[in-house]
Amino acid sequence: MRYTLRQLEVFVAVAQHESVSRAARALALSQPATSTALAELERHFDCQLLDRIGKRLKLNALGFQLLPKAVALLDRAEEIEELLRGQQGIGSLDVGATLTIGNYLATLLVSDFLKRHPNSRIRLRVRNTQAVIEHILHHELDLGLIEGDCQHPDVVLQPWVEDELVVCCAPGHPLASRLPPDMEHLLRESWIMREQGSGTRSTLEQATRHRRGRFNILLELEHTEGIKRAVESGLGIGCISRLALRDAFRRGSLVPLETPELDLRRQFAFVWHRHKYLSTGMREFLRLCQQMTEGITRSDEIELPSVL
Repeated sequence: MRYTLRQLEVFVAVAQHESVSRAARALALSQPATSTALAELERHFDCQLLDRIGKRLKLNALGFQLLPKAVALLDRAEEIEELLRGQQGIGSLDVGATLTIGNYLATLLVSDFLKRHPNSRIRLRVRNTQAVIEHILHHELDLGLIEGDCQHPDVVLQPWVEDELVVCCAPGHPLASRLPPDMEHLLRESWIMREQGSGTRSTLEQATRHRRGRFNILLELEHTEGIKRAVESGLGIGCISRLALRDAFRRGSLVPLETPELDLRRQFAFVWHRHKYLSTGMREFLRLCQQMTEGITRSDEIELPSVL
């Protein structure tokens, strides 16, 4: 062969970081060695894989075609190397999870995975839905667990388990003791809302898309727990997953508001790049996820450690 796995590894790192210097740091190589490996790959085949735009290196058409194939080949090479070394693990795994899944489910799944495969390595990144999908598209994550929808043609989406959002308020809030509010009244309330790009925000906006008026957003927060604390303090009302609210409802620090006019159901789902090689680690992690929700119809039925 006229290329090496190291050259492909350098190409993938430069493509992901859009910089030779950042790729060199990620690979623990010198910058000259990184530049040489990329230049040799291009010279051997008399081609160019990246274009310089300003201070960044961007994939060109050929580079876009090569990237998923190079990532898949490196994944398989890693499995072969571990097999030849006699390791009992099943490789490394980069998983991305959205906020609700990451905070309440993914850490349990990672713990279970590492207990079963102690010689393996797994990295978990918790981001919003939009960010997880971007990382999948750039081959920076092997697998994503998201709360929103994804229609990108390069992303495979596999439904996992149903989830439901709930509008909630503090027990001392005026809405807590009333009949279900009409939508116009509800929209005028002060809302503590997730940021743009989150699956929760997208589901709520989709459910109210045919309603007149806009949300009166008092505060936008990137963390579910922050929203819960703000709503508990009486700042306004919020809308987050019933899974995340289960303990707060049990303690009585938050109460649900009935919203029969809104369909706040959604699906948790797995996502991966369409050209991604499903490694042994990916298949095992997916199996553990399915095992966690076996016989479960909705996310808040999953047994979790109690929060006092």
